[in-house]
This record gives sequence, structure tokens and C-alpha cells, in this order.
Amino acid sequence: MNHSNDDHNRVHFPILSSELTAALGAIEDMADDTDAVPDNVVRGRPPAIFRAGGPMLKQFDESTASSRKGSQAPTPPRSVVGIGNKVAKPDYSEAKIVLAMVGLPARGKSYLSNKLMRYLKWLEYDVQVFNVGQLRRSRAHRKAQQSGILEDHTSSYFSHNNVEATKLREQLAEDSLEMLIRWLKRGGNVAIHVRANSISLSAKISARVAKEKGMSVIFLESICNDPAVIAANVALKRLNATFLRRIKEYEAVYETITEPHLSYLRITDVGNEVTLSRINGYLQSRIAFYLMNLHVKPRNIFLSRHGESQFNVEGRIGGDSLLSERGLAYAHALPELVRNNIGDAPLIVWTSTLQRTIQTAAELPYPKLTWKSLDELDAGVCDGMTYEEIEQAYPEDFANRDEDKFNYRYRGGESYRDVVVRLEPVIIELERQENILIFGHQAILRCLYAYFHDLPQADLPYINVPLHTVIKLTPKAYGCDEERYTLPIGAVDTHRPKPGSTVSPSDVVPASTTKREYFGNI
Repeated sequence: MNHSNDDHNRVHFPILSSELTAALGAIEDMADDTDAVPDNVVRGRPPAIFRAGGPMLKQFDESTASSRKGSQAPTPPRSVVGIGNKVAKPDYSEAKIVLAMVGLPARGKSYLSNKLMRYLKWLEYDVQVFNVGQLRRSRAHRKAQQSGILEDHTSSYFSHNNVEATKLREQLAEDSLEMLIRWLKRGGNVAIHVRANSISLSAKISARVAKEKGMSVIFLESICNDPAVIAANVALKRLNATFLRRIKEYEAVYETITEPHLSYLRITDVGNEVTLSRINGYLQSRIAFYLMNLHVKPRNIFLSRHGESQFNVEGRIGGDSLLSERGLAYAHALPELVRNNIGDAPLIVWTSTLQRTIQTAAELPYPKLTWKSLDELDAGVCDGMTYEEIEQAYPEDFANRDEDKFNYRYRGGESYRDVVVRLEPVIIELERQENILIFGHQAILRCLYAYFHDLPQADLPYINVPLHTVIKLTPKAYGCDEERYTLPIGAVDTHRPKPGSTVSPSDVVPASTTKREYFGNI
């Protein structure tokens, strides 16, 4: 029996070279004496012998490649060589959901639909809003331009007693629904249908969607009993007395959803109360959980990178280095800047678990919370290296990452796509909270910033988030306002623009995304 085991070992486990044996010995010595760290070794940074340019990693690549040449497996795994590879987008092709908004005007339907669209797009679902009101206005606008005829869309147009107008409005809703279904068939995942639906109209939507294979419908009913919230919504939309009379026309015939066979979420007063019925599956549950955590209280979200670190000065990525002298000066100047902008309002400070963010927040007199999820993108075997060292050691991989930075995953580390996934709980908690100040890292803040400004994933890795700058975001119903405060404390520029791009980094920083889309792109 022992002889058989020896043969097995000789076949499947080649004898280690002297270099690998020495490396294993070094690891054992480190394990035996973990407290004995020389002063010239930076904690959190792997020994050079194991990094991307080190001989051990290259020798491992070669040994594993050759050991697989004789594999008899039907589909042998591809050799892992280099610093990483590209990550494929998840296959969401089976997800086909119609989310039909139900509720009276000025009850937050547009707010909820826009927030949900931004969240799902950030997670890489293909989402589109089909707003019946925008379709009506767009068609009326086009008709006025072409023929000079102005349609009457005053309160009488929305009266239940106006039989002709009621037919026109129902036809608009059906046209919008057909556009929505065609879009889902072309590959979309979540189509949001927005109009002041009553339960009778909802029954028609349910029956139509049921005819399509693989599609499901969820009704999202927004009820608001708070006069102050309704008044704020009316003011936001800059509506007049005519619109208020229109609301009265809808109120006379509106029926809430009570049908037990329908899948629906009922949200009262934007999250104060939530009712769920027949919510099934992963994506439906994900949508419900997100919507349950929203609120409309005024708030600010402050984003700041840590102060300049020693690794920033050296041009190295990752690691867990301390702040430089200029980084410490930034940390010292922050309390006054924050106090001038937040006043006496409550504030909670979030940091990563890395020393440079904790140091940056140290002098702020506010409650602090540390998140592992806020740690910088893991550079894997390239942690602690400069971009020049990476390019020299692995020029092909370096070029591949520049070509598709969002999808490129460092070997033993992460891609930007991975970071987005691990930041989802942070986004949910941010939506629940009021004033938050986050001290994070370049990649982390890029992902959060892209969520609030609804930026495409392809642009996400190139967002300019400079050191020693506080970004103030103010979420609004239709987007997010932004202000930036840069302290006059010098710091290195760590931003690397997209190769071949002629766009200045400042050109992709939106001053505001709160403008309402009145006519839409229909």
C-alpha cells in the first residue's frame, strides 16, 4: 500500500525545485516568527519573490503549464499565466421583469423608478423606464411642431367622464406597454412602466404580459398620505393649479391593489410602511429589498480619499502604508472644512480597515464605522508595485488591463466589477442613512460616485477622484447635485486617463444630474 502511494506521488506531484523548497522554508520561518518584522519591510506588502515580477510566480506559471500538458481531462483548464485576466459579464438573459408603477400623480413614482433604474444599471442589468406621461408629451410636442396643433391636456383631459380622452390615454398606455415588451424581447432585463394606473388598468397589463414566455410582472404601488411630501413633489415638478385639479380627477376613480393573485410591493410614504405579496426569485427579492431601504429625507453624502500616503508618493498601488506629511496635514485641516459644511447636523464617518483612511479620519469628532467592504481594490500579485514595474514584468497583461479596465481582474485580486459587487451592501446602507462622510480609496469612490451619477461602467475606472478633495453629493428626486472642496495642500496626481482619450478628466465630472427629463427620448 505504501509503495502504491509513493508511485501516486511521483506521478501527480513533481519534486519541488531547490528554489521552491527555499521559498517554502522562508514561509515557514515567517510563520514561526510573525512578530519579527524588520523595519524596512512594509506590512501588508508581499515579499518581492512572490509578486508579479518575482521568480517564484513565473516559475509557478511554467511548472503548472507543463504539468497540465499530459492531462486526459475532456476540457483541461487553460494555463494561468500573467497577472490576471478579464471577467465576463454575468448572464442575466433569463431575467425578464415588467415593473408596473401604480399610484396617483405626485406620489413619488418617478423618484422610485429612477432610483431603481440607477441601482440595477449599476449592477449591470439592462433597465429602461417607459413613462406614459413622457410618451404623451413627446407625441403632443411632435404634433405641435409638425402641424401647429396644440392638444388640450388640461384637467378635463384626465377626467374619467371624458370618454374620448380616456380612450386616448388607454391607447397611450397600451402603446407604451408594447414598446416595453419589444424591448425586453431584444435583450432587456427590467422594464419599468410608469403611469397613474388603477387596479382595472393593472389587470390589463398583467393579462398582456402573461402572454409572453419567460416574462413576469410586479406592481409597485406608491401611496402617500403625508400632505407635506405631496406638496414637495408638486413643487419639485413645478406644477400649477391645473395639475392639482388633475390629481382630484384621478383620486375620484383610483383603486388600490388588493388582488391576492398579483405580485406587488406597496410602499407608503416612501418607505414608512412596505407591503409585499407574491415576490419570488432572486431579482424580484433584490428589487424589493432595495426599495424597502429608500427614504426622501434631505441629506448629504461626502466622499473623500484618504490623505496622500507614502505609497502614493512612491507611485505604488495597494498596500497598507501610512500617510505622508502632506496627508497628515490634510487630516488636520478636515475638521474645520467638515464643520463649515455640516454645521450642527448629525454625521457618521465611514472608513475602510486600512491605516491611511483611519488616520485621515482620526481628528474628526463624529461617530466612526469601519467597513471591510470599503478597502481598496485588491491588486493581487501586483500589490505594492508601481505601474512601471507591472508594465516591465508583464507588458501584455498591462496593455490588456488598459484596454478593458472595468473587467480586468488582477491575479489573486479583483476587478472593478468585483468591487461593485462587494459594495452593494454599502449602497443599501447609504440609502438608509442620512449624512455620511466616507473616507475611501480611488477605485472604491469611483464605484460609489458612478452609482449616484448614473455613469456607465466603461467610464467608471477613469473617473477623476483627486487627493485632498471632499466631494459633496446631495441626492435629489431626479439625480444628484455635486460640489467639490479642494484644500490647498499639495498631493501627487494618481489619476491615469484612458489610453488614447482626448477628453479631459474634468469634462466627465457632472455638476448636477437632477434635471427632470420632461419629453424623454421616445
